Amino acid sequence: MSMVTDDKRRKGRGALSNRSGRFEGSQRVDVDDGWDALETLAPFKTTITMETPKTVITRNESPDISFDRSINPYRGCEHGCVYCFARPTHAFMGLSPGLDFESRLFVKQGAAERLERELGAPGYKPRTIAIGTNTDPYQPIERDHKVMRSILEVLAKCDHPVGIVTKSALVTRDIDILAPMAAKGLVKVALSVTTLDATLARTMEPRATTPGKRVEAIRLLAAAGIPVTVMVAPIIPAVTDTEIETILELAHAAGAREAGYVMLRLPLEVRDIFKEWLLAHFPDRFRHVMSLVQSMRGGRDYDAKWGQRMTGTGPYAAMIARRFEIASDRLGFPKVRSKLRADLFTPSHPQARQLDLFGP
Repeated sequence: MSMVTDDKRRKGRGALSNRSGRFEGSQRVDVDDGWDALETLAPFKTTITMETPKTVITRNESPDISFDRSINPYRGCEHGCVYCFARPTHAFMGLSPGLDFESRLFVKQGAAERLERELGAPGYKPRTIAIGTNTDPYQPIERDHKVMRSILEVLAKCDHPVGIVTKSALVTRDIDILAPMAAKGLVKVALSVTTLDATLARTMEPRATTPGKRVEAIRLLAAAGIPVTVMVAPIIPAVTDTEIETILELAHAAGAREAGYVMLRLPLEVRDIFKEWLLAHFPDRFRHVMSLVQSMRGGRDYDAKWGQRMTGTGPYAAMIARRFEIASDRLGFPKVRSKLRADLFTPSHPQARQLDLFGP
């Protein structure tokens, strides 16, 4: 039985279905019972729920990433990237990692105030905070809610280092905050460019900024003195892998001075969501793409081993790594990335900490 949702209901979305998460005891399936002429289901619309987080900074001890703390201003992401490895997080709320993930969003109201308290806590030691490593902080709802901007205002006031990853040109709105921070060595921005093919991007990441606008965002950020990294991520075998060198060249010409890549990752529910999309848009390549994916993951669709999950293993993965290395060397991208300063950090005003006695 097909789980694919009617295309009129999911127009402008990335996932093709709204299959239930792994913790649910039953599965939801769209079925034509013959009454569709009388009973038509409404299209998926973006809904927003406000939530007040108890903490804002999330800690991790993952040995294969460069940061130990991060902030996610939102849950879910309207960009709808079909390959997004963060989709499975919606299952923890009893929602689908499919269409729910990109249409039922959560806004962390009061995040900036909570962050200021956490930065002012006794014994807090500053290290780079990563933002955008799960869901995009500059997804469309940021235009109205401005949670990311309010977080940046707190970090700028405290001279706290921050690294940002995004697919959105909306990041250029905050150049007025980012440029002064960059002058102090406190910020880096990474733009993720998956493909330069606008038609492919529209089906694969339907509500993210177009590829051309992302390259333009690199140019604007670099012109403002903000260090920019281009992330060729994810690289999808036999779909986007031919574009590695071209993406690096255009990004370097626009002003990016560091570069990185991540191979396609298919953890948990992402596997089936991606396979549905691949079969719908590239049926002739389905077997070839999945064969290459499995060749990098020990014969499976995914392998979460530390140190391997980002790049994969095997001949194909080694070939991609070598191509990336050769192109990066030719363009002058450094092998070692620069570090941000943490010695300028000034804790929140003591008065803010005293207010905690009377606040939540």
